Amino acid sequence: MTLSDEIFARATQVIPGGVNSPVRAFRAVGGTPLILRSGAGCRVEDEDGNSYLDFVGSWGPLILGHAHPEVRAAVHEAVDRGMTFGAPCRGEVLLAEAVVDAYPGIEQLRCVSSGTEAVMSAIRLARGFTCRDLIVKFSGCYHGHADHLLVAAGSGLATFGEPSSAGVPEAFAGLTRVLPLDDEEKLDALFAKEGDRIAAVIIEPLPANNGLLIQRLEFLQHLRDLTERAGTLLIFDEVISGFRVARGGCAELYGIAPDLATFGKIIGGGMPVGAFGGRREVMGHLAPDGPVYQAGTLSGNPVAMAAGLATLRVLERDDVWTRLNSLGEELERTLQPVLGRSGIPARLVREGSIFWISLQEGEAPRSAEAIQSHAAEVYRDLFQGLLRRGVNIAPSAYEVGFLSTAHSRDDVEVFVEAVENALSERS
Repeated sequence: MTLSDEIFARATQVIPGGVNSPVRAFRAVGGTPLILRSGAGCRVEDEDGNSYLDFVGSWGPLILGHAHPEVRAAVHEAVDRGMTFGAPCRGEVLLAEAVVDAYPGIEQLRCVSSGTEAVMSAIRLARGFTCRDLIVKFSGCYHGHADHLLVAAGSGLATFGEPSSAGVPEAFAGLTRVLPLDDEEKLDALFAKEGDRIAAVIIEPLPANNGLLIQRLEFLQHLRDLTERAGTLLIFDEVISGFRVARGGCAELYGIAPDLATFGKIIGGGMPVGAFGGRREVMGHLAPDGPVYQAGTLSGNPVAMAAGLATLRVLERDDVWTRLNSLGEELERTLQPVLGRSGIPARLVREGSIFWISLQEGEAPRSAEAIQSHAAEVYRDLFQGLLRRGVNIAPSAYEVGFLSTAHSRDDVEVFVEAVENALSERS
């Protein structure tokens, strides 16, 4: 038995399923989860001393790679001044200014401690601002584990084949309407029927929790126009895409500004941080200025703010988005032919530094309904084949991969060769 096996066996006795987030349990791919002890650059090391080329990047936050020296230095400096105050600090002002300056349409930002908390708060704010109750989400888009959003969700729920979660009261789910992505007709029909009752529509403008479901610009623009006419707030969930695909996230990339946007991952630089923001008129409804209550003891934590701010400064200074898009193009150029020769229906789907291997015939899917379930079996073999070759990707066919500035073209070459060899074993 390896040390990782021993640790995981202990974990199952004191932690449900042995993990603190379900997809980490490896249930979809088999085997014992990696028990990681360190990370540096684009590599991670497990408790047994095995090193892996990492394309998970802590599920997206580590756009600069593991333990980036400038982020570490900023964290150490902040810790020396105190780990938490429960009071305003300069760091939260600087981070808010950076996000407001970068993201189209945002005039004010409030920091929280997770993406789930950011989305939950944004929806409460939308309801308070519009004095309406209904919200709309899209199947396959995952917005965290708040009760009213665990309806036809993606991510871990898709991995386990469940459309929603036990423990969510029907009354909560009853205030959420779920539509398929990429379907203007059904969107129009819902608004014709209930548009005056809909407080907000929330969408991942780049859905990346149920595969990478790149949306047509026409669909997103139609959604923007429709919500404006109905007096409904449009919420972009940019927890994954924010500061990842562009400085101003998908709002900049697609030229569509939402009423509210939610953030996480990158703006925390690897620390637990979330945020939501919008124009001043809407954000002014938050307490203490307005009637919509939201609070958090560790919100704006000085150490977390330092990590996020250091990350954003490096992104700006080094024009990281151009560099990562170039690396993504190299991945696409070299991996696509390998997938085509594999004898297995597969294609690479990519937006900037986010990528996903779609394991089915035809064009890349744009909705959860278009994803074929047999892909999970093929992915299991691919995952295990890569792991044996020292390459770490997400333990779910429905999760995406991430490039970071720590990855090089040589790392991309290693990944492509490992994929080719892993698929050849199966074919």
